[in-house]
Amino acid sequence: MFTESIGILAIVTSVIWIFISRELSKFSDVKNGRKIVTLMTAGTLFTAILTISLFQNLLF
Repeated sequence: MFTESIGILAIVTSVIWIFISRELSKFSDVKNGRKIVTLMTAGTLFTAILTISLFQNLLF
């Protein structure tokens, strides 16, 4: 169950970062600043969760 939820979170995180890159590639008069900030916050949070869970599951 845990690995499935981490896999889904990884897919969602990848999709968020794709949306961020597409939004940033738009012309400056078309960009939506609030959308970029929201996506960056969500992407950073999900990436941090994935990184923490990765380090917790590593066997030393």
